[in-house]
Amino acid sequence: MSDFRYLNNGKSLSISAESCIGCGACIEVCPHGVIELSARKARVRDRGLCMECGACSRNCPASSITVTTGVGCAAAIIIGKLRGTAPTCDCGPGGACCG
Repeated sequence: MSDFRYLNNGKSLSISAESCIGCGACIEVCPHGVIELSARKARVRDRGLCMECGACSRNCPASSITVTTGVGCAAAIIIGKLRGTAPTCDCGPGGACCG
């Protein structure tokens, strides 16, 4: 399972190094190790592991992390699987999914 990828280039995860206080709460709650601390600031370690669940942003006391949950490629992939169709999220050319 360590090779499992959610998105190749997920777009909704954003971290502001300027406002990050380096508490590590995001690392504790992330179920897939997407974020790491570098020079006492949070940064994206591996964007492809992010499933856009939003746990990091909901638990960041400095509001340094934003994630748009329920939209974008992660939601498109899940909805496509449930419907038995190709994922479409309008991120790529012709409405194709960026994942």
